[in-house]
Amino acid sequence: MEVYILLGLILFVFILLGKTARVVPQKTVFIIERLGKYSQTLDAGFHILIPFIDRVAYKHSMKEMVIDVPPQGCITKDNISVEVDGILYVQITDPVKASYGVDNYIFASTQLAQTTMRSEIGRIDLDRTFEERDKINQEIVMAVDKAAAPWGLKVTRHEIKNIVPPPSIKDAMEKQMRAEREKRALIAESEGDKQAKINRADGDKAEAIAKSEGEKMKRINEAEGRAQEIERVAQATAKGIREIAMAINDKGGLDAVNLRIAEQYLGEFGKLAQKNNTMIIPSNLSDVAGTVGTIAKIFSGMTQTSGDVTKEEAKDVKKR
Repeated sequence: MEVYILLGLILFVFILLGKTARVVPQKTVFIIERLGKYSQTLDAGFHILIPFIDRVAYKHSMKEMVIDVPPQGCITKDNISVEVDGILYVQITDPVKASYGVDNYIFASTQLAQTTMRSEIGRIDLDRTFEERDKINQEIVMAVDKAAAPWGLKVTRHEIKNIVPPPSIKDAMEKQMRAEREKRALIAESEGDKQAKINRADGDKAEAIAKSEGEKMKRINEAEGRAQEIERVAQATAKGIREIAMAINDKGGLDAVNLRIAEQYLGEFGKLAQKNNTMIIPSNLSDVAGTVGTIAKIFSGMTQTSGDVTKEEAKDVKKR
């Protein structure tokens, strides 16, 4: 019997210690009630309570909490039903308000986030819901944070996880995106073709200009070459004539000329029998010497004139 009493006393001591001593972990607070009324807030550390009078009513973590917002159906401005879910990040700033300001702050925050999300989605079209996620998140944070201030909560941020449109709308959006991509591809291809044509036209223009410049230089060079050729031929001819005139004026030069003329006369006359030529011939074919003599007199007069000119040129040279 005494053993049972001893065991009972030991058990009572353990229960008393359990009701009296409390160790609060880091980043955690305990809300203590004394006889059913709020008494104190215990921070991290070791604490002694009055047994059977003080009790731990609430335990709160002061860390930032991640609350999953369940998926819900929302109607956009253009009457398209979409399913949206998100994640809400909150942190307790006042444990007393979180304990006595609302019955369940997690449920209350979730419901408020869903309500605000439906309201914000209903203000924009379906196409803009994917573009304005940041704006929707900011609106939800502002609305929930304002409402949760009396609950001792601070809403840090909200993120939309998924926006799921109906399958028919999804197919239409995919077709629209494919059409838009094809449109951009055609535009890019046309721009490339346009630029290629411009480049080819510029190349043809530059080629034509280069060819014309080359042809111009070619003609200028050919003209200069022909001019130099004519000039040099004229100079050579003049020099040859002067040499002939000087040779004729020398001793025996006129006789050589007469002999040469006679040879050419007889040679050309002999060709009449070889070809069917129509020519005017002298009436007296036997008087070859007379014909040659006449030609010689004419040539002699020309040589005298040339000689006089040559002498005058020589005098001009001496004067210079």
